[in-house]
Amino acid sequence: MSKPKVILAFSGGLDTSFCVKYLSEERGMEVHSALVDTGGFSPEELKAIEEKAYNLGVASHVTLDVVENYYQDCIRFLVYGNVLKNNTYPLSVSAERVFQATAVAKYAQEIGAKAIAHGSTGAGNDQVRFDVVFRIMAPECEVITPIRDLQLSREAEIDFLKSKGVVQEWHKAAYSINKGLWGTSVGGKETLTSSGYLPEDAWPTHLTKSEPSAISLEFEAGQLVGINGKKSANSVAAIRELTELAGAYAIGRDIHVGDTIIGIKGRVGFEAPAPLIIIKAHHTLEKHILTKHQLYWKQNIGDMYGTLLHEGQFLDPVMRNFENFLENTQSNVTGKVFVQLSPYQFHVTGIESPFDLMSSKFGAYGEMNKAWSGDDVRGFSKIVSNQTMIHNLVNSGK
Repeated sequence: MSKPKVILAFSGGLDTSFCVKYLSEERGMEVHSALVDTGGFSPEELKAIEEKAYNLGVASHVTLDVVENYYQDCIRFLVYGNVLKNNTYPLSVSAERVFQATAVAKYAQEIGAKAIAHGSTGAGNDQVRFDVVFRIMAPECEVITPIRDLQLSREAEIDFLKSKGVVQEWHKAAYSINKGLWGTSVGGKETLTSSGYLPEDAWPTHLTKSEPSAISLEFEAGQLVGINGKKSANSVAAIRELTELAGAYAIGRDIHVGDTIIGIKGRVGFEAPAPLIIIKAHHTLEKHILTKHQLYWKQNIGDMYGTLLHEGQFLDPVMRNFENFLENTQSNVTGKVFVQLSPYQFHVTGIESPFDLMSSKFGAYGEMNKAWSGDDVRGFSKIVSNQTMIHNLVNSGK
């Protein structure tokens, strides 16, 4: 009798290494590991993880590259919506988990697996994101979560692996790092409490450049397409180039405090130089180009888009409705944005765009008008204040 197939979302860490041995030797399953690359691995790292998977005894291992899909189907909408969770966090991990889960579910169906496993614990958001996507995309598959179900300590996992002949130094890093195209999360002892900031050595990227510099970002229809007058191969390449440029200044560090899906508050550190600069630059460009009503509704829809994405609801059809609206607003969001980089901070200094509504031919704010007269303003002010004036008179007893 053939063994039942299970697809394991694999990272190569302690939890997913435990899952390989537990599922294959305790559950008698044929384990097929899948690593989903959302832009956070080097070729050398991918090769090392593959070798580790085979050494643990998987039947097969695959790397699923979803970087371009991740950008096209999600990141660009986060830019269109200027999405920063709680006005702080660019949803670096929240977004990529959905795409990792989606890729694993599709792969399970491709090879005919009837079970999917992941190594999430019962303490965080990722368990919900994986479970929700698997249930929607592969409802016929059993979802197995050994770490969550067995509630094992780190030491118990290590002892189990040793009993199976897997002996290595499972170094527990002082800080948990998760790197992807849209930023890097950093968790450690300081983020487990309500006070305390991450020390300098906790950040993956360190300050290597101190002399300020000016850069220009070129946008076409809301997408970053070039830096410093040079067109990039694509927007993914532009994001990576900007990450390198701004990362040298240690730009983009912060700590996000937010509401988890499971109802508790949580803190996480992150460094996201490219996302923070792109969103700020894009938003500045929009403020010059879009009308106040477009900006108002975009902000509301962008906030809701980010909230649903954070909570693992990316596959809800309303997200496609939001995306259609957001994309429709971007046709004229084209131009250059000028940014000053310096250690630990950046400033947007201005924009140039053929669609800039701040045109001198209509007047200069606070200086001179060319499209109306003082009498026009008097009449307008009278009408626009009329109802409140009536309300005030009626309710003052006069």
